Amino acid sequence: MSRTKIHDFLDEIAKRAGITEVIINRPDNIFVEKDGELIKLETKFRDEEIELFCQDVAELNRKAFGTDSPILDGNLADGSRINLIHKDYTNAHHAITIRKYLKSIKTFADAPGIFGLSDEWVSFLKLLVKSRMNVVISGGTGVGKTTFLNLLLQEMDSKERVITIEDTRELQFNHVNTVRLEARPPQGMVQGLAIRDLLKNTLRMRPDRSIVGEVRGGEVFDLLQAMNTGHEGSMTSVHANSPAESLGRLENLFLLSGYDLPLKALRYQISSAVDYIIQIKRNKNGERVVQQVTEIAGMEGERILMQDIGLMKDDGFTFTGMVPSNVAKLQKAGLPKDFFINT
Repeated sequence: MSRTKIHDFLDEIAKRAGITEVIINRPDNIFVEKDGELIKLETKFRDEEIELFCQDVAELNRKAFGTDSPILDGNLADGSRINLIHKDYTNAHHAITIRKYLKSIKTFADAPGIFGLSDEWVSFLKLLVKSRMNVVISGGTGVGKTTFLNLLLQEMDSKERVITIEDTRELQFNHVNTVRLEARPPQGMVQGLAIRDLLKNTLRMRPDRSIVGEVRGGEVFDLLQAMNTGHEGSMTSVHANSPAESLGRLENLFLLSGYDLPLKALRYQISSAVDYIIQIKRNKNGERVVQQVTEIAGMEGERILMQDIGLMKDDGFTFTGMVPSNVAKLQKAGLPKDFFINT
């Protein structure tokens, strides 16, 4: 791979704390996101440097980038996620967006108070993992869904066999018995495999947990089937702005699978598969926080029942007074019987 001025620039960025996004709109229009704020830099590149950098990224990810393959999702060598859009579809310059991950944060213990959570609520979330609840992380763009999912994944039992499925490798966690699957689009004579193809195959690989980085299509059907047929403790994330919206999003994605189910049957599939939705948002100060911990508590008619167990308020994340319906399972995993009294 060739070394460019952009590589040097990214090395310098990596030394600065708090930067989570690097955006190159044009050679002379460059921004970084720091602590939730976009800051314009005076840095400038040449078109040739950007072109060379993009081809290096394509080579690193074993993907094509050009007129015939104008969008590339991939990773940099340090694990950061990168998106490229070809100049044919922008304002005459390749557009580059890089999501930097805070590598110093590997476990909840590394960052007390992360996502606005007290130690008590962190222990509750750890028990959701230990008790093998099926969890969906919901949130908008750039709120920290992947970071939060990584934190939960660190809490898995080391004896469990874990299969992860992603279209771009973003999950970063340490686990002994793990297979990392990554989707590949068709390229030339190579057929490629979609997330759904990999997820179907995962069920033949004896997983204790199946983890899908983010659901965006018909693979929802296969993931819900896995959750409903013994693969407890599976996790994924979805792009939505509230727990209710995330359920609607799952419904719509389910329909993309090609299965035409009555609405009640579809919602039953979702309600019986998903145990908890954890909603991530930015607060008014731009900080990433857990906004809600919501339990899926069955169905009433055609309506999925939800109850908020915890909510973020001005004085912090607090108990709503609604005890989870599966509290016995959580207590068996170690939840103190007086947790909801003292929290």
